[in-house]
Amino acid sequence: MDFSPSHMPEAPVFSLMRPVGFLSTRSLKYLVGHLDALIKGKLWIKVLIAMFTGIVAGILMGPSVGLVRPETAVALGNWLALPGLLFLAVVQMIVIPLIFSSVIRGLAAGEDVETLKSMGVTAILYFLATTTVAIVIGMTLAGAIRPGAYIDSSTLQVVGGMASPVADVESDPLPGLAELPSTIVGILPANPLNAMVETQMLQIVIFSIFIGIALLSMAPDKSRPLLELLGSLQEVCMTVVRWAMLLAPLAVFGLMARLTSTVGLEVLLGMAVYVGTVLLGLLLLLALYLLLIFFLGQRSPWAFLKGAREVMLLAFSTSSSAAVMPLSIQTAERELGVRPSVSQFLIPLGATINMNGTALYQGVATVFLAQVYGVDLSLAAMTFVVVTAVSASIGAPATPGVGIVILATILQGVGIPAGGVALIIGVDRILDMSRTAVNVTGDLTACAVLDRWVGGRTSSEEQLLHEEKLERRRQRSGEDVISENG
Repeated sequence: MDFSPSHMPEAPVFSLMRPVGFLSTRSLKYLVGHLDALIKGKLWIKVLIAMFTGIVAGILMGPSVGLVRPETAVALGNWLALPGLLFLAVVQMIVIPLIFSSVIRGLAAGEDVETLKSMGVTAILYFLATTTVAIVIGMTLAGAIRPGAYIDSSTLQVVGGMASPVADVESDPLPGLAELPSTIVGILPANPLNAMVETQMLQIVIFSIFIGIALLSMAPDKSRPLLELLGSLQEVCMTVVRWAMLLAPLAVFGLMARLTSTVGLEVLLGMAVYVGTVLLGLLLLLALYLLLIFFLGQRSPWAFLKGAREVMLLAFSTSSSAAVMPLSIQTAERELGVRPSVSQFLIPLGATINMNGTALYQGVATVFLAQVYGVDLSLAAMTFVVVTAVSASIGAPATPGVGIVILATILQGVGIPAGGVALIIGVDRILDMSRTAVNVTGDLTACAVLDRWVGGRTSSEEQLLHEEKLERRRQRSGEDVISENG
């Protein structure tokens, strides 16, 4: 046998420039069947009913009515909240594997690596800009309305003996120029498993992108097994999501009942201005999205709202943008005409790093609690709030209640007692659902805008037809990951 160079078999060459679609993975939107029953069953109506009945039940159990003894009310409230705690735990449990698998497989939907690189850089800049604008809107609105002025000082004692107002507390300094290199290096996940344990979502996304690009540079027979495994992981996660959503109405009822029975109706009424300020800020942010859709996306805002209605309502019901990713992708492609290569990359990415509604909420809550505690936020402190909220929102888990965790970190940095979180946690359920709906709307807006900005070699219609052709092949073969040349 001749082993001279001229007779050696030519090895296949794979580089980062090869077509990403060489191996085709099934889109996450084909798992939307797990959410069909929730959509058709009007889950959002059930959640709203559960929320209001939970408030009524909490009032009846609370000290203002006195139907039950306080110790009995505490025990009853804990048992009523059990479905809610289980719901939160289950959703938090599956978010990391769902995001991890979806980001990697979403990379495989791109047209080519150059387009992905251009889209990725543009998306990061877009997310940073809109998140900064969102938190500035929240802080400005709270500064103008001053919701903290409507809270009586006795309220601080009602919610559990918080620390007294503080003044002249120095905020933590912002990272200096000398610390920036170590800060940048710290973004990279030196231990990906530890990042998953600590739910460091930005590090998980970065790790997922590295894995995805590495898979794209490998031979198909080497990358196929892991892509198929990640596809099975997506299916498992969405099955668990479907199970968890069965608890959503009971979860909202129990959590609202316990919180209302603990803080009392008077405290909730005193918080009405704060709630109204956050909701008004979210409406302003939604209006900004519609302007972006009209001027940059070149689409009708009314048609956008009509197309996004179902996914917004489902996101409101679930309080998790990750749980509704299949419907978000389907909506972006079918209702908004976004190319699959854009939607399948941006939706999983946006579910983790595009938390504008959460950032706005943190801005309002920080200024509100500063007003309640009499803390004067300096320009440096407000800058710290903006930078920290943007950094924390980009990489926050797409799970219910994560905004409260981020907020506690921000409060400590500007000299506000972290115990102030107890003052707003009683009304956080309705705000959490509302800001999740806005977060998902922001993901769809990003898809519509960046689809027009970045462009591509093929149209949305061509990509959808090609994807449907490949899906028919999958149904005949029973395979998930197939070769486009096969």
